[in-house]
Order: sequence, then structure tokens, then C-alpha cells
Amino acid sequence: MVVLKMLAFAILGVILGDFLSTFIWHVPEHAFGKLHVTTHHAKDRGFSHYAVLSPKLNVMLDGILGIIPYFFFWPVWVWVFHSPMSILLGYLFGQFHVIWRHTTALGWQTPTPIVRLCNLLFIVTPEDHWEHHKNAHQAFGDIFTFYDVPARMWLKFLLGIKRKYRRYSRNSIAI
Repeated sequence: MVVLKMLAFAILGVILGDFLSTFIWHVPEHAFGKLHVTTHHAKDRGFSHYAVLSPKLNVMLDGILGIIPYFFFWPVWVWVFHSPMSILLGYLFGQFHVIWRHTTALGWQTPTPIVRLCNLLFIVTPEDHWEHHKNAHQAFGDIFTFYDVPARMWLKFLLGIKRKYRRYSRNSIAI
């Protein structure tokens, strides 16, 4: 029973963490930032850049900023649910997934049974994530595919704000 509770909280933590990371960091960075886009979506990046294994400061910073939203609610997890092991399990799964989803840069192809299981569980495969590398405006959600559509809607909204701000800035300078 304790193990099931721990696993349930770990899964819930990863779902909430992916939500926060996607909507607080990842999508806004695509709309307004440069760090993630130049680090993660440049044409000349290799596996070590994508999987945050590079010792380069910009690569490490991008990875750290992407994980910070996970820590927003984890202290509550420990305080309310008394489940620090859930945090550790969720973090380990997340780290495994970061590396695994970038293996297409090494020529990896996910076996069909694993693809089917991932599709059933709405888990991003390396091939799904590669679509995001090829087109930075689609295939959002680092771990879960069900965040893609709302993330694209969020991106469209944020880009609209960016356009309005640029228009306002240009008009106020012209005056």
C-alpha cells in the first residue's frame, strides 16, 4: 500500500511538474526568450546539447530553468503527503526521460511495442520529441503528449501579446 501511494504521488508529481515546466518555462521561452531556442532548437546541436549533458553554461542553465517549476510544489508534497521518496522517484523518471527523448540524435528508434505503450499512456517518445526539434511550434509537453494542444494555444496567445507589445513600442517611439 505504501509503495502504491509513493508511486501514485511520483506520477502525479511528474504530471504537475511537466504542466508547470511546459506552461511557465518552455512555452514562454519559445515566445519571448532566446536561451532555450538557441540551445535546444539550433540546427547544429548534438545529443549532448539536447540531453543537457554538455558542460556548457547555456545548456546547463536551460536545463536548470526547465526543472525549477517542478520544485514549486514539491515542498508541499513532503509537508502534506510525507512522501520524499515520491519526489526522488519522479525526479529520476524525469531525468531518464530527458535523456531518452533525445536519443534520436544518436539514431535510436523506439521499438513498436514501447511506442504503443507510450501512446496509450500519453508519454512523449523520442520520435515525438524530435518533431518538436524540427518544428519548435508543435509537439509541446516534455513528458506528456496531452499538453501539446493547450501549449500551442498558450504559445499563440503569448505571441499575440508579443506582437501587440512590439506594435505599441514602435508607435510610442514614433510619437
